[in-house]
Amino acid sequence: MKRFNSRRRTGFTLIEVLLVLVILVVLASFAVTAYGPIQLQSKIRTARTQIGLLETPLENFRLNHGYFPPTLNLLWEQPADMTSAQWGGPYLKSPLPLDPWGREYLYEVYQDMDGVDYYRIWSVGPDGVSGTADDISN
Repeated sequence: MKRFNSRRRTGFTLIEVLLVLVILVVLASFAVTAYGPIQLQSKIRTARTQIGLLETPLENFRLNHGYFPPTLNLLWEQPADMTSAQWGGPYLKSPLPLDPWGREYLYEVYQDMDGVDYYRIWSVGPDGVSGTADDISN
């Protein structure tokens, strides 16, 4: 009888294995819920950085031409109606990046009451809708 008991206690019971699995699932859920906000903040910082990096090429274009480009693509692609000498670009080393959510950055040029040109570059943010509180802009 002593021999029978020693063989029986060599493995884990089903209850012990299930208890360990439940503990692992609880720990994993804590890790996943903590990762979500960190990832969102990282994407927001990335969008702000990319927008900031587009400001210098826009200013360079304005210095060369006297106006801001009507589209951001003119920073990378030479217009058909300009020669290379007239264009003075490319103003970016690589094509325009997408925002961290995989969408294009939005861009507009506008004038204030005194006729001074300004521009705005923005990402619609995680919700994908322009004009909401989560938009990221220069």
